[in-house]
Amino acid sequence: MTNEVRPYRRGVGVMLLNGAGKVLVARRIDLPGDEAWQMPQGGIDPGESPRQAALRELKEEIGTDKAEILGESSWLDYELPPRIAAQVWGGRYRGQRQKWFAMRFTGRDRDIRLDTPHPEFDAWKWVDRERLPDLVVSFKRPLYRRLLAEFGHVAATARRSDNGE
Repeated sequence: MTNEVRPYRRGVGVMLLNGAGKVLVARRIDLPGDEAWQMPQGGIDPGESPRQAALRELKEEIGTDKAEILGESSWLDYELPPRIAAQVWGGRYRGQRQKWFAMRFTGRDRDIRLDTPHPEFDAWKWVDRERLPDLVVSFKRPLYRRLLAEFGHVAATARRSDNGE
């Protein structure tokens, strides 16, 4: 089946901002040797709203849902390279159509725990927003650039005197 006839998987993503306006990225555990960093993201379960899915994904992937929503994107999509599309999600999807949420992290750095029941990441860090496209796998770069444009107004909103340390 070609990529063009496969549907997109519906999902969510989270641009989690700390008090200094930096964004959380985590390194994927399933791509050893690669510097494959990304923001938390995942699928939407049946009967779940995108907002509910975003908070659930945070808890599942980084061990905390201590965050408040600052903004919501339009639906954005990315295509997987055909070789990868044939391997993930049983080969059913060409990529993902996602609703992204900009969120202010309301916890402390120690609340971020990657030792979840089903770990997806082995490291995390706070980075400047502008660095995001350079850190992710190449096929996600256009999506991350669109996110930076859509959420350009929320970085200032996320800043606060307490930097989350």
